[in-house]
Amino acid sequence: MKKNTINRYIFSMGVMLFSTSLVAAPPHWTYQEQSIWGALDDISQTVVPLMYPYAECTIGSHQSPIDLSTNTHERPSNRLKIKYEYDAAPDFFNSGHAAQVNLPSDYPGRLFIGKDAYPLIQFHFHAPSEHVIGSKTFPAEIHFVHIREDGKMAVLGVLLDDQDDIENPDFQKILDNMPTAPATHNINSGVRLNPMSLLPEHKKHVFNYAGSLTTPPCSEGVNWYVLSEPVNVSKSQITQLESIYNENKRVPQNLNGRTVNIHSH
Repeated sequence: MKKNTINRYIFSMGVMLFSTSLVAAPPHWTYQEQSIWGALDDISQTVVPLMYPYAECTIGSHQSPIDLSTNTHERPSNRLKIKYEYDAAPDFFNSGHAAQVNLPSDYPGRLFIGKDAYPLIQFHFHAPSEHVIGSKTFPAEIHFVHIREDGKMAVLGVLLDDQDDIENPDFQKILDNMPTAPATHNINSGVRLNPMSLLPEHKKHVFNYAGSLTTPPCSEGVNWYVLSEPVNVSKSQITQLESIYNENKRVPQNLNGRTVNIHSH
């Protein structure tokens, strides 16, 4: 099985790996018990550390999400370029933890960080937002998950705001076609989706930091980029998203000495 095919089922930041080759399912988890994710044990294992597959959620020092206003530093960086194409056959997936859209293995959309290209594998939604800016929490957040063949991962975070109450047509397509039952797919919607329409008009100001997946196993080594400008959606769309999943967010984690870089392109 190609790595890209497997990676399409990873979700973020929030993000889990689903594979048909697994003999036993990983430990079940919920957002209500996030304070003990690291202690959840895999009863199919008898050897430490395999008994605790989510240990990094507790012992990791570079965890996500965070408060983006903390310990910030303005600095030049590699140019960030987002090139997403239309998807004529989106896979609308209710993961059991989030509303998610999987892209086909041959999807050409990429996130370019300098000269490095990161393929877009999937994107999913959290309501409310996981990243905060000071005391500001947004109604929702999208995580665009990109994974290279060498396993390096970059996640683009996009904040959603409903203050202007403006409906987003492609967001509505996702809401209307998302299955309501957990662990189910809708691959026969017949809709054409444009991920670029889920991005803000201005993309020049970006928060960047070293972090992790925001769901178990909370693996670190994730390069996070969060756009400072939110995308406008309607209040009714946020309500519809919350009817699928609400409060599917991890609380902000300690920085532990990390710096949040603010890039202007």
